[in-house]
Amino acid sequence: MSVASWAIIAIKGLTLVLRNGRSREFLNFFWNASSLEQVAGEITTHGARDPFSHLTSHAMQAQAHHAKYGAAKLEEAGSSGEFLTRTIKKVLDEETTRLENGLAVLATVGATAPFVGLFGTVWGVYHALVAIGMSGAGTLDKVAGPVGEALIMTGLGLAVAIPAVVGYNWLTRANRVLAAKLDAFAYELHTFVSMGQPLGTGAGADAAVANVRALGARTAAA
Repeated sequence: MSVASWAIIAIKGLTLVLRNGRSREFLNFFWNASSLEQVAGEITTHGARDPFSHLTSHAMQAQAHHAKYGAAKLEEAGSSGEFLTRTIKKVLDEETTRLENGLAVLATVGATAPFVGLFGTVWGVYHALVAIGMSGAGTLDKVAGPVGEALIMTGLGLAVAIPAVVGYNWLTRANRVLAAKLDAFAYELHTFVSMGQPLGTGAGADAAVANVRALGARTAAA
């Protein structure tokens, strides 16, 4: 359990650092782009490497598809804005699910490891009592070994559980902050894509930049 929890913490921690860096780069480009076509070119060149570029790519593809083919299928029924909204919500749900991968293992390890250690403690105390019963005397040499094993098992259980709980709380909070940033970005993205409004111009765009960058600043401070 310890190996599994540490592996998940290391992998998801590294992924978190890379994702935050790539998201920061894309958002800086996005808010300073002169048009959505320029954003599309950036995604085509470098790919959708983070949740924000992934969401932007799907939103722009949905808008272009609906504009070209209309509601050709039942799942595309409704106006262009409704189809775009459903697409954005679907991608947000997919990103949330992806962020939560592996967290259930950490939660399980953190919850069960102390009880595994407790089982070892009970087993050690049982052997101590058996040794006392067989010898007929509770001398230190008969009790020290089994009791020491019991304490070691308790310590091992805590050593496994504590990093798992800390890692789970850390990753859960990081995912919650990212989900909030994605929600704020999705709202502005829907406006830009549906209206074809140029980025980086006008009071509305300035306010959008301020909103998302404020969220990013709080993330960095945390």
